[in-house]
Amino acid sequence: MIPMARPVIEELDVEAVTRTLYSGYWASGPEVRAFEAEFAAYLGVRHAIAVTNGTVALHTALLGLGLQPGDKVLTTPFTFIATSNSILHCQAQPVFVDIDPTTFLLDLNAVEQALSQHPIKAVVVVHLFGQMCDVLRLRQLCKQADVSLIEDCAQSHGATYKGKQAGTVGDVGTFSFYATKNLPVGEGGMVTTHDDALAARMRCLINHGRTGGYEHAFVGYNYRLTDVLAALGRTQLARLSEGNHRRMAIATRYREGIQNPFLKHPFVLKEAGHVFHQYTLRCRHRSLLQEHLRLRGISSAVIYPMLSYQQKAYIALGLDGFHCPHAEQITGEVLSIPIYPSLRDEEVEQIISACQEFSL
Repeated sequence: MIPMARPVIEELDVEAVTRTLYSGYWASGPEVRAFEAEFAAYLGVRHAIAVTNGTVALHTALLGLGLQPGDKVLTTPFTFIATSNSILHCQAQPVFVDIDPTTFLLDLNAVEQALSQHPIKAVVVVHLFGQMCDVLRLRQLCKQADVSLIEDCAQSHGATYKGKQAGTVGDVGTFSFYATKNLPVGEGGMVTTHDDALAARMRCLINHGRTGGYEHAFVGYNYRLTDVLAALGRTQLARLSEGNHRRMAIATRYREGIQNPFLKHPFVLKEAGHVFHQYTLRCRHRSLLQEHLRLRGISSAVIYPMLSYQQKAYIALGLDGFHCPHAEQITGEVLSIPIYPSLRDEEVEQIISACQEFSL
């Protein structure tokens, strides 16, 4: 069975982790500082702050920007639930707006309308599946409304829009290094910003509010990354561009090879550098397609089968009073097929053939 993900581990990864284990630095230390510096240089930002995971990165960003209980934060319902959970962790309220049905990204016209109707404190935009929206227009909308912009880049390491890297346009960028990401570490995350004061506050937040020695200016958290994971992050970062190019090459082969009227390819925005964390097809007969692929030895995944406000946890909190028709429709049609750097050419051709063979 061709799996949905297959992380690449090379000898350099093993050597980096082994070296760190024998160094005696297991907690946050020199490997973390080096990883932060290299990640900041890769993006071209002033500050990169390593944290425990992507959810923590979002929580840190929101708290760093001064989010208060009761504040409203605008975001998408079509994403992993961590995006809106992070808002709830701040005792704030998510406000869900619909998506563009072609890109699955936030509908910026809906964002503009919502900003005029609600007292929004911040916008969390998700660069879903490896593609950025028109983040330059979104930044302008946020500036006009005087609200903060957070980029959730958990699926978009290395993605670009009009030459701008994901995580460099908003007030804060947040990244996840979960095992299946374009930059996989297992767990881990990063917060990025150009703002010196904001960076200093977030560094305190992730270390119990510590300002020096055993002095603590406010109540913070233990959100620190370990040196062991940072060492792996550094070697994986060195191969990120190469891996993204392989993903893009596979995506091109899919687009050229899969010519099935029952299947709709993902839409790529003009001037967007899509890094294809997922390759997500649309099919009105998804369950039949998924079974068809399974019988031919190909894994697939429904990402995502329901919206955040449709989850039981959100219904229990009374957060189900939203209606996003485009997002609701595509949850019944999307199906992601394997796409990752270690996918072999013969496996790519096997997937293309299976998709071509699908019929009713």
